[in-house]
Amino acid sequence: MLRCHTSALVEQVRTTRGWIDGDTICTETTFDAALLAAGAAIEAVRREGFALARPPGHHAERARAMGFCLFDSIAIAARWAQAELGFERVAIVDWDVHHGNGTQDIVGDDPTIFFASLHQWPFYPGTGGPQEQGETLVNLPLAAGTGDAGYIEAFETVERAVRQFEPELLLVSAGFDAHEQDPLADMRLSAAGFTQLARRSRALAPHVAAVLEGGYNLETLPDLVGTALAGFG
Repeated sequence: MLRCHTSALVEQVRTTRGWIDGDTICTETTFDAALLAAGAAIEAVRREGFALARPPGHHAERARAMGFCLFDSIAIAARWAQAELGFERVAIVDWDVHHGNGTQDIVGDDPTIFFASLHQWPFYPGTGGPQEQGETLVNLPLAAGTGDAGYIEAFETVERAVRQFEPELLLVSAGFDAHEQDPLADMRLSAAGFTQLARRSRALAPHVAAVLEGGYNLETLPDLVGTALAGFG
């Protein structure tokens, strides 16, 4: 945890009973749940699998929990892979409908970790605009209403950047709230679109794992995860 977060944040999540912000709450079981979610992300790296865990993580900054997120599971998994498995170059691709501000805050300046985010913009959390770019940072803000064709066109930019970076490991922040039936956003990705994103992601590195982020239509979410798993193969 401390490879990515301050000890003060870890202690805040461990001891708080109530709201950290308007949509992030801590109860007596929250700390354990957040640790288990981060552990599931680590296990996904170990197995090259998909971590079906909540709470999500990509909004959790180094010193701040927010946006349903307590700890940034995918950043923790990336740093764990470097420290424990010896991977020198790790890429993270985030296709959740919201910008992965927490992941960017933690790894955006790290030359050994590439981060790309495709997200609705302007939108919560207000970051990830077109001016936020770097040597190992690519933000692709997309207009509300973007569907499969627009996502695939944007993802071609991600593919070029990731291939240039040449990661040994690719991690995917797999949010499904860009789906056309999700209640919290305004994008138009189809189930087939998620399959395409997963298939294209799988081709970008010799080792690939994914972590569940957003997705708030509980009727469609299981099938969408299934379509992504089919794409990851």
